[in-house]
Amino acid sequence: MNIKVLISSAVMVAIIMMSSITAVQAAANDTVTVYSARKEHLIKPLFKSFTEETGIQVEYLTGKGAALIERLKLEGEHTPADMFMTVDAGNLWYAGSEDLFQPIKTEKIQNNIPKHLRDPKGLWTGLSIRARTIVYSTDRVNASKLSTYANLASPEWKDRLCLRTSKKIYTKSLVASMIYNHGEKEAGNIISGWVGNLAATPNAKDSHVMNAILAGQCDVGLVNTYYYGRLIEKDPAAPLKLFWANQDTTGVHVNVSGAGVTKYASNVAGATKLLEWLSSSKAQSIYGSLNKEYPANSNVASDDIVSAWGEFKQDDMNLSQAGILQAKAVRMMQIKGYK
Repeated sequence: MNIKVLISSAVMVAIIMMSSITAVQAAANDTVTVYSARKEHLIKPLFKSFTEETGIQVEYLTGKGAALIERLKLEGEHTPADMFMTVDAGNLWYAGSEDLFQPIKTEKIQNNIPKHLRDPKGLWTGLSIRARTIVYSTDRVNASKLSTYANLASPEWKDRLCLRTSKKIYTKSLVASMIYNHGEKEAGNIISGWVGNLAATPNAKDSHVMNAILAGQCDVGLVNTYYYGRLIEKDPAAPLKLFWANQDTTGVHVNVSGAGVTKYASNVAGATKLLEWLSSSKAQSIYGSLNKEYPANSNVASDDIVSAWGEFKQDDMNLSQAGILQAKAVRMMQIKGYK
């Protein structure tokens, strides 16, 4: 065969191969893959709107947060995931401590999301807020008697308090914040008081806490605000109301759902763009309406039902502390008999 023909053939093969590689890369750059511990109905509308606005497709896999973290660890550098989304700063911190995120710090994210709702190293950012505060029976409790988380440990609430189990991440993060704000000794005294005031064994869910109050089993409890929002949306006349704890001291404990770009993301640019978009006004409005959560972006108004609860001062502890102090919180609850 003529040497020129051989060279031409080789060049053509190279061009075809390069074209194929470019096409694959282009396709990859037009898709972001997300592992999400948030349920499909809470993320699908967001991803649909993002794709409509940017042309970037989003593929997603939903599951339990702990299982997805283990999957990311096993997949390592071969993971298809560009982003991991989950609930609670404790879970986000744990994923970061397992080296599953890469730092992403952009002006848009820093402008949109307050500092205390973001990881100091840029590993993850909060995208929606849920406050964990006091809920009480309007039939049996005078709101003037309520004040702080610590006050629920006082004798006044003996056999009148319902709580969620200590095994849940929301409880662990709240207790971690109490250790941060009060120190271990005082936080331990508060937990002991709570346990002594319990009207029943701790509940599995926040919805169970509210049902127990409605049934007269107890008078006060602690819940994430979005659980209350769901209940009130279904039954506006329910004799329950939120009380904003610690308004004269540290402020209400808040937590987040959030996300970070995975360490081995193949589409870092696309994932970063999605993370920035999720912090934007449009996305934040969608977030709030879907699950009765507060926007993490303070420039965005809350859903009408959420807005009706009024404004409150929030604890500005950086939420990375919810993870850093989690082990101490768990150990303390075990020692104090909080099941």
